[in-house]
Amino acid sequence: MSEFTFEWWWLFALLPLPYLGYKFFQPKQPSAAIILPHISGMPAASRKKILLVRTIAIMAWVSLVCATARPVWYGEPIEIQPKHRDMMLVIDLSYSMSQQDMAYQDGYIDRLTAVKHVVSDFVDRRKGDRVGLVYFADHAYLQTPLTFDRETVKTQLNQTVLKLIGTQTAIGDGIGLATKTFVDSDAPQRVMILLSDGSNNAGVLEPVKAAEIAKKYGTTIYTIGVGAGEMQVKDFFMTRTVNTAEDLDEKTLIKIANMTGGQYFRARNADELATIYDTINALQPIQQATQSWRPQTEWFALPATFSLLLIMLLVMLRREKDEF
Repeated sequence: MSEFTFEWWWLFALLPLPYLGYKFFQPKQPSAAIILPHISGMPAASRKKILLVRTIAIMAWVSLVCATARPVWYGEPIEIQPKHRDMMLVIDLSYSMSQQDMAYQDGYIDRLTAVKHVVSDFVDRRKGDRVGLVYFADHAYLQTPLTFDRETVKTQLNQTVLKLIGTQTAIGDGIGLATKTFVDSDAPQRVMILLSDGSNNAGVLEPVKAAEIAKKYGTTIYTIGVGAGEMQVKDFFMTRTVNTAEDLDEKTLIKIANMTGGQYFRARNADELATIYDTINALQPIQQATQSWRPQTEWFALPATFSLLLIMLLVMLRREKDEF
């Protein structure tokens, strides 16, 4: 909490110094006094002036000692994290993400909706990290640059719609664009989480080549393959088995993860996807070490200025011809 204090409080021991000087070092009195019976005591105006001068002198001395004792006001403590991690979320936005094969509660939801639910919660827990968002379909698109503002990342993720940047899958371009955001980063750790439900069929950069470039910039890539796989689908007269993840290129995703020191995960439903992000959260824990500082304002100038004004007033009074 905010507080006011004197950093050099021990200097208040100087306060009685003028009194001690007055008490023990008084001017020597003349040996004989001349008494004039016709002259009465000191006039009342002179006594008041002496009292005023002494009061001003005391106030000036007290103000000067207060300034010397270094008064400081401390504000509320502010916590900062000395290091942060840069984490880029690279999400497949191809049209196949509309496939409703992700088991959720008592039904099925499409893959993009499942990703929104899970990733929003994941972002919310990354306090202290800079988080960014890259989408890829026909090409890669930087939706959110690296930022500490997690609310903005969640808002832009939840507003995402399919066909925003095409319908195909440019995995390599997505990795390449995410890596580009790390080029000027001074973060000690750079992490990429790549989520896809297909194979690379668009873009100008091959996924493995893009992973090699990411590795050169010290990036760890975790890859997630999305899709239920084999599931029962009801037709008019019968039930048949279909593979909803037949386009998923697990081999490439595994290779990308292994090359960069990450891991590959498989998500067949919304619960598995949430578990995967929990695992990544544990593998890449947020920076717990914090530093705190308190803003401080030096207030010595205020009593010092007040003391100077009082001293100037004393000088003006001393120059007057009236005796006191």
